[in-house]
Amino acid sequence: MKEEYHRWYSPRIGRDFEMLTFGHSGYPMIIFPTSMGRYYQNKDFGLIHAIQWFINTGRIKVYCPDSIDNDSFYNRNIHPAHKIANHVIYDDLILHEVVYRAMYETGRSTVCMAGCSFGGYHALNFSFRHPDKVRYLFSLGGAFDIRSFMWGYYDDNVYFNNPVDYMPNLGPSWYLDNIRNMGIVLSTGEYDICKEDNIRMSQILNSKQVPHWLDIRPGANHDWPAWNAVLPEYVSQMNF
Repeated sequence: MKEEYHRWYSPRIGRDFEMLTFGHSGYPMIIFPTSMGRYYQNKDFGLIHAIQWFINTGRIKVYCPDSIDNDSFYNRNIHPAHKIANHVIYDDLILHEVVYRAMYETGRSTVCMAGCSFGGYHALNFSFRHPDKVRYLFSLGGAFDIRSFMWGYYDDNVYFNNPVDYMPNLGPSWYLDNIRNMGIVLSTGEYDICKEDNIRMSQILNSKQVPHWLDIRPGANHDWPAWNAVLPEYVSQMNF
Protein backbone atom coordinates (compact mmCIF):
# COMPACT_ATOMS: atom_id res chain seq x y z
CA MET A 1 0.00 0.00 0.00
CA LYS A 2 1.37 3.37 -1.01
CA GLU A 3 1.76 5.65 2.02
CA GLU A 4 3.00 9.24 1.96
CA TYR A 5 3.72 11.75 4.71
CA HIS A 6 2.95 15.41 4.01
CA ARG A 7 3.95 18.45 5.99
CA TRP A 8 3.45 22.06 4.94
CA TYR A 9 3.16 25.51 6.43
CA SER A 10 -0.47 26.52 6.82
CA PRO A 11 -1.01 30.28 6.88
CA ARG A 12 -4.43 29.68 8.44
CA ILE A 13 -3.01 28.31 11.70
CA GLY A 14 0.41 29.94 11.42
CA ARG A 15 2.42 26.74 11.73
CA ASP A 16 3.15 23.45 9.97
CA PHE A 17 0.31 21.01 9.39
CA GLU A 18 0.72 17.24 8.90
CA MET A 19 -1.16 14.54 7.03
CA LEU A 20 -0.81 10.95 5.85
CA THR A 21 -2.20 9.72 2.54
CA PHE A 22 -2.79 6.13 1.47
CA GLY A 23 -3.20 4.90 -2.08
CA HIS A 24 -2.34 5.97 -5.59
CA SER A 25 -5.74 6.77 -7.11
CA GLY A 26 -9.49 6.46 -6.61
CA TYR A 27 -12.28 8.32 -4.91
CA PRO A 28 -10.91 10.74 -2.27
CA MET A 29 -11.79 9.88 1.31
CA ILE A 30 -10.89 12.21 4.18
CA ILE A 31 -10.82 10.51 7.60
CA PHE A 32 -10.57 12.63 10.75
CA PRO A 33 -8.94 11.39 13.97
CA THR A 34 -10.82 11.09 17.26
CA SER A 35 -10.68 13.64 20.10
CA MET A 36 -7.26 15.32 20.11
CA GLY A 37 -5.99 12.54 17.85
CA ARG A 38 -3.14 12.92 15.41
CA TYR A 39 -2.87 12.30 11.69
CA TYR A 40 -1.40 8.79 12.23
CA GLN A 41 -4.12 7.60 14.63
CA ASN A 42 -6.38 5.93 12.05
CA LYS A 43 -3.39 3.94 10.82
CA ASP A 44 -2.17 2.99 14.29
CA PHE A 45 -5.59 1.70 15.41
CA GLY A 46 -6.23 -0.43 12.33
CA LEU A 47 -8.82 1.60 10.41
CA ILE A 48 -6.59 2.00 7.35
CA HIS A 49 -5.76 -1.71 7.36
CA ALA A 50 -9.48 -2.49 7.48
CA ILE A 51 -10.04 -0.74 4.13
CA GLN A 52 -6.67 -1.67 2.62
CA TRP A 53 -8.21 -3.71 -0.23
CA PHE A 54 -10.09 -0.66 -1.53
CA ILE A 55 -6.90 1.40 -1.32
CA ASN A 56 -4.65 -1.13 -3.04
CA THR A 57 -7.10 -1.70 -5.89
CA GLY A 58 -7.43 2.01 -6.62
CA ARG A 59 -11.03 2.36 -5.50
CA ILE A 60 -10.21 5.04 -2.93
CA LYS A 61 -7.36 7.32 -1.93
CA VAL A 62 -7.39 8.13 1.79
CA TYR A 63 -6.34 11.42 3.38
CA CYS A 64 -5.76 11.51 7.15
CA PRO A 65 -5.28 15.13 8.29
CA ASP A 66 -4.16 16.20 11.73
CA SER A 67 -6.57 17.79 14.20
CA ILE A 68 -6.28 21.01 16.16
CA ASP A 69 -8.72 19.98 18.90
CA ASN A 70 -6.16 21.01 21.51
CA ASP A 71 -6.45 24.57 20.19
CA SER A 72 -10.22 24.55 19.96
CA PHE A 73 -12.78 22.39 21.75
CA TYR A 74 -10.38 20.76 24.21
CA ASN A 75 -8.41 23.86 25.18
CA ARG A 76 -9.53 24.72 28.71
CA ASN A 77 -7.24 27.75 28.95
CA ILE A 78 -8.96 30.03 26.42
CA HIS A 79 -12.38 31.67 26.21
CA PRO A 80 -15.05 29.65 24.39
CA ALA A 81 -15.30 32.39 21.75
CA HIS A 82 -11.65 31.70 20.95
CA LYS A 83 -12.25 27.94 20.98
CA ILE A 84 -14.96 28.07 18.34
CA ALA A 85 -13.10 30.70 16.31
CA ASN A 86 -10.14 28.30 16.10
CA HIS A 87 -12.46 25.55 14.93
CA VAL A 88 -13.76 27.82 12.16
CA ILE A 89 -10.15 28.29 11.07
CA TYR A 90 -9.71 24.49 11.05
CA ASP A 91 -12.82 24.10 8.90
CA ASP A 92 -11.35 26.58 6.43
CA LEU A 93 -8.01 24.73 6.46
CA ILE A 94 -9.67 21.38 5.73
CA LEU A 95 -11.62 22.87 2.83
CA HIS A 96 -8.81 24.77 1.13
CA GLU A 97 -5.72 22.75 2.06
CA VAL A 98 -7.05 19.19 2.23
CA VAL A 99 -10.32 18.81 0.29
CA TYR A 100 -9.28 20.90 -2.70
CA ARG A 101 -5.93 19.11 -2.75
CA ALA A 102 -7.68 15.72 -2.69
CA MET A 103 -9.98 16.78 -5.52
CA TYR A 104 -7.06 17.96 -7.63
CA GLU A 105 -4.97 14.84 -7.04
CA THR A 106 -7.80 12.42 -7.80
CA GLY A 107 -9.61 14.40 -10.48
CA ARG A 108 -12.90 14.25 -8.58
CA SER A 109 -15.31 17.08 -7.81
CA THR A 110 -16.55 15.67 -4.48
CA VAL A 111 -15.11 13.70 -1.57
CA CYS A 112 -16.13 11.22 1.11
CA MET A 113 -15.92 12.40 4.72
CA ALA A 114 -15.47 9.95 7.58
CA GLY A 115 -14.39 9.82 11.19
CA CYS A 116 -14.74 7.91 14.45
CA SER A 117 -16.01 9.37 17.73
CA PHE A 118 -15.24 13.13 17.70
CA GLY A 119 -13.94 12.61 14.18
CA GLY A 120 -17.52 11.68 13.35
CA TYR A 121 -18.60 15.15 14.49
CA HIS A 122 -15.95 16.75 12.29
CA ALA A 123 -17.00 14.66 9.29
CA LEU A 124 -20.71 15.39 9.69
CA ASN A 125 -20.40 19.08 10.48
CA PHE A 126 -18.03 19.70 7.57
CA SER A 127 -20.30 17.78 5.22
CA PHE A 128 -23.40 19.75 6.19
CA ARG A 129 -21.54 23.07 6.01
CA HIS A 130 -20.09 22.28 2.56
CA PRO A 131 -22.61 19.87 1.05
CA ASP A 132 -21.62 20.58 -2.55
CA LYS A 133 -18.15 19.20 -1.81
CA VAL A 134 -19.24 15.93 -0.15
CA ARG A 135 -20.89 12.91 -1.78
CA TYR A 136 -20.54 10.38 1.06
CA LEU A 137 -20.55 10.78 4.85
CA PHE A 138 -19.66 7.99 7.29
CA SER A 139 -19.87 9.00 10.94
CA LEU A 140 -18.81 6.15 13.24
CA GLY A 141 -19.73 6.61 16.89
CA GLY A 142 -20.08 10.36 16.52
CA ALA A 143 -21.77 12.91 18.78
CA PHE A 144 -23.03 16.15 17.34
CA ASP A 145 -23.77 18.70 20.08
CA ILE A 146 -20.76 20.90 20.92
CA ARG A 147 -22.44 23.05 23.57
CA SER A 148 -20.81 21.09 26.40
CA PHE A 149 -17.46 22.52 25.25
CA MET A 150 -18.74 26.11 25.32
CA TRP A 151 -19.42 26.51 29.07
CA GLY A 152 -22.68 28.35 28.37
CA TYR A 153 -21.21 30.66 25.74
CA TYR A 154 -23.15 30.98 22.47
CA ASP A 155 -22.63 32.96 19.29
CA ASP A 156 -23.14 32.58 15.54
CA ASN A 157 -19.99 30.46 15.22
CA VAL A 158 -21.34 28.02 17.79
CA TYR A 159 -24.74 27.88 16.09
CA PHE A 160 -23.35 27.31 12.60
CA ASN A 161 -21.05 24.52 13.82
CA ASN A 162 -23.60 22.74 15.99
CA PRO A 163 -25.59 20.43 13.69
CA VAL A 164 -28.30 19.72 16.26
CA ASP A 165 -29.06 23.46 16.24
CA TYR A 166 -28.81 24.52 12.61
CA MET A 167 -30.17 21.39 10.91
CA PRO A 168 -33.68 21.58 12.47
CA ASN A 169 -33.94 25.18 11.21
CA LEU A 170 -32.74 24.43 7.68
CA GLY A 171 -35.55 25.13 5.22
CA PRO A 172 -35.80 24.52 1.48
CA SER A 173 -32.43 25.57 0.14
CA TRP A 174 -29.42 24.71 -1.94
CA TYR A 175 -27.85 23.31 1.24
CA LEU A 176 -30.70 20.94 1.99
CA ASP A 177 -30.93 19.75 -1.62
CA ASN A 178 -27.25 18.82 -1.59
CA ILE A 179 -27.46 17.11 1.80
CA ARG A 180 -30.34 14.99 0.49
CA ASN A 181 -28.08 13.80 -2.33
CA MET A 182 -25.38 12.46 0.01
CA GLY A 183 -24.88 8.84 0.93
CA ILE A 184 -25.05 9.22 4.71
CA VAL A 185 -24.33 6.57 7.34
CA LEU A 186 -24.77 7.23 11.06
CA SER A 187 -23.00 4.23 12.55
CA THR A 188 -23.29 3.34 16.21
CA GLY A 189 -23.51 0.30 18.44
CA GLU A 190 -25.98 -1.22 20.85
CA TYR A 191 -23.69 -0.27 23.75
CA ASP A 192 -22.14 2.85 22.21
CA ILE A 193 -22.05 5.81 24.61
CA CYS A 194 -23.04 7.97 21.62
CA LYS A 195 -26.00 5.85 20.48
CA GLU A 196 -28.61 8.37 21.65
CA ASP A 197 -26.76 11.17 19.84
CA ASN A 198 -27.04 9.20 16.61
CA ILE A 199 -30.72 8.44 17.17
CA ARG A 200 -31.32 12.15 17.76
CA MET A 201 -29.48 13.13 14.58
CA SER A 202 -31.38 10.48 12.65
CA GLN A 203 -34.66 11.96 13.88
CA ILE A 204 -33.53 15.41 12.74
CA LEU A 205 -32.61 14.08 9.30
CA ASN A 206 -35.92 12.26 9.04
CA SER A 207 -37.75 15.50 9.84
CA LYS A 208 -35.95 17.11 6.88
CA GLN A 209 -36.57 14.11 4.60
CA VAL A 210 -32.84 13.44 4.30
CA PRO A 211 -32.19 9.82 3.26
CA HIS A 212 -29.65 8.09 5.50
CA TRP A 213 -28.81 4.82 7.22
CA LEU A 214 -28.87 4.71 11.00
CA ASP A 215 -26.84 1.55 11.56
CA ILE A 216 -27.07 0.34 15.18
CA ARG A 217 -24.87 -2.76 15.43
CA PRO A 218 -25.96 -5.41 17.97
CA GLY A 219 -23.39 -5.97 20.70
CA ALA A 220 -21.06 -3.20 19.48
CA ASN A 221 -19.63 -0.49 21.71
CA HIS A 222 -17.66 2.75 21.32
CA ASP A 223 -14.26 1.41 20.31
CA TRP A 224 -11.92 0.74 17.41
CA PRO A 225 -12.76 -2.95 16.84
CA ALA A 226 -16.37 -1.98 16.12
CA TRP A 227 -15.37 0.85 13.77
CA ASN A 228 -12.79 -1.28 11.95
CA ALA A 229 -15.43 -3.96 11.40
CA VAL A 230 -18.10 -1.73 9.82
CA LEU A 231 -16.16 0.76 7.69
CA PRO A 232 -15.30 -1.72 4.88
CA GLU A 233 -19.02 -2.44 4.45
CA TYR A 234 -19.82 1.25 4.05
CA VAL A 235 -16.96 1.82 1.62
CA SER A 236 -18.06 -1.19 -0.46
CA GLN A 237 -21.34 0.58 -1.20
CA MET A 238 -19.73 3.70 -2.66
CA ASN A 239 -19.99 4.37 -6.38
CA PHE A 240 -16.31 4.61 -7.24
